[in-house]
Amino acid sequence: MNNNPRSNAVQDFSNGTDVPVAVLVDCDNVPPDILPYALRMAAQFGRVALRRGYGNHGSLANRWQEALVRLAFTPHLQYQYASGKNTADIALALDALEAMFDHRAETFCLVTSDSDFAYLCRKLRERGAKVCIVGESKTPEALRNASDQFFEWSAAESDPDASTDSAEKMPAKKEPARIAKAEKAQLGKESAKEVVKEPNKETIKTPTKQRPRFVVEAVSLLAGESSEGKVGLGALGQYLKRTDPAFSTKTYGHSGLLNMLKTYDLLEVEKEAGGHWSVHPATGE
Repeated sequence: MNNNPRSNAVQDFSNGTDVPVAVLVDCDNVPPDILPYALRMAAQFGRVALRRGYGNHGSLANRWQEALVRLAFTPHLQYQYASGKNTADIALALDALEAMFDHRAETFCLVTSDSDFAYLCRKLRERGAKVCIVGESKTPEALRNASDQFFEWSAAESDPDASTDSAEKMPAKKEPARIAKAEKAQLGKESAKEVVKEPNKETIKTPTKQRPRFVVEAVSLLAGESSEGKVGLGALGQYLKRTDPAFSTKTYGHSGLLNMLKTYDLLEVEKEAGGHWSVHPATGE
């Protein structure tokens, strides 16, 4: 008799924030540029605990090596024992089932456009796991419909965090009065110390305030999944940290997340009755 209550189904963490997520990539089927987008989609479901890329020597050793290393994925090299046989697909499927039975993952994000994984999706869902697919426009309907949610990636989605539109940049204000004062101070010996200090203040420039586009995309994604059409700042900050552990508002010249969000024309923040803040996409006039 099996006394383990989780042996037949994955535990429900519908409101949890630490649901372990597995991101398994079919490196022989999709390009490396899809990886950042896949991580952003997976992060909304919980904490990405497993990051693995599967492929043969030709794909992992060449075009995929830099992306897997940079985004902390474990490469799983599979040699082809015979021509036309894709052992990487079998390894991915077996590892997914093993991760589910070992309770290392509750949600699975399969990054592929290969319809051969449709049966794996159905089996995972039958056991109670949630499955999402991140694929290209060529993804067959059979695979799309076998998942709980399908996210279509295009080349335009690649590397959004590096693109900050010029209209979204906020240059720091200049202080010409300080410069003029420093120039006048050079005329007298008594103000020599002041002359030394003033240029030092000018050389320590405040970072240019920026409004990266990926923050708008994150709010749109999370608010779209909410029945209220908005997301709390705590949940948003946690999501941004999941997608990029090094994320900091100071990198973009802001003292905090709230101050950063207030600078966006495409977002609106509001204070809730309980005192906490939420944000949602700006509504058109």
